[in-house]
Amino acid sequence: MRVVFMGTPDIAATCLKKILSDGFEVVGVYTQPDRPKNRGHKLAASPVKEVALEANIPVFQPENFRDAETVETLRALKPDICAVVAYGRILPQSVLDVPTLGCINIHASVLPAYRGSAPYQWAVLDGLAETGVTAMYLCREMDAGDIIDIARTPIGEYETAGELLDRLAVLGAELLSKTLSRFACGKVEATPQNPDEVSYAPMLDKTISPIDFTKTARQVCNHVRGLNPWPVATMELQGKRFKVYSAVMAQGSGNPGEILGLTKTGLKIACGSGAVEIRILQAEGGKRMAAPDYFRGHPLEG
Repeated sequence: MRVVFMGTPDIAATCLKKILSDGFEVVGVYTQPDRPKNRGHKLAASPVKEVALEANIPVFQPENFRDAETVETLRALKPDICAVVAYGRILPQSVLDVPTLGCINIHASVLPAYRGSAPYQWAVLDGLAETGVTAMYLCREMDAGDIIDIARTPIGEYETAGELLDRLAVLGAELLSKTLSRFACGKVEATPQNPDEVSYAPMLDKTISPIDFTKTARQVCNHVRGLNPWPVATMELQGKRFKVYSAVMAQGSGNPGEILGLTKTGLKIACGSGAVEIRILQAEGGKRMAAPDYFRGHPLEG
């Protein structure tokens, strides 16, 4: 079975490594064009491209599939199936029609919930106890294809979005390999998504970073871990702006945003209900550090 793989970030690289190690015939890899990275703005290859080059697999990096020549290049690979993981492009029908068995996708949520670009982050932000990965057929509408299989996993009480993604990458890789094995025997049946259960996970940006301490302590903790590692939760404290990387629920009460004290493990702040203890933070222009260490050198006023 001839597989064309399409993906870009680390989660996709993990999936590509898995199917290569499991012996699937990957005849070509599509990934986003090299992009400027870090302060030097030097062009950097995607994690998927690095894996493909190491495995001596042809790499293709079109900006899109709008011209016929790009689609013909894909067709020339004669794929039986296209496996897509976080590629970063919605594929047109002309591409979906190329592989004989269709195009499948691994999505980092239990569909039809959390369609969109930030599914695992919103699962944490919303305080879900469980999420997972879904294998589905691709169609023209984003994340709306028929469901082939689902693998579920609990979300830890203080697990960050970044930590969850690392686990979902492994879970997704296993599900992709399992799904491709089923396709080796022919086309696989799937179940349409229930439109009444659809929800969306829009792209994150820095406008949602500020912590709202009028929310409950649990909601504040979810906010902090859901935005870690990006775009990171923020707070204003005595005229300074801080990034907040870790917070846990704590005993105490007061006016929302009121400082309740500095403990050996963190800075306690009142919420709309309950309190949180800020464990790890970063002052603007400074470095990330434990809250007690920072405030020993920068005593709180009053």
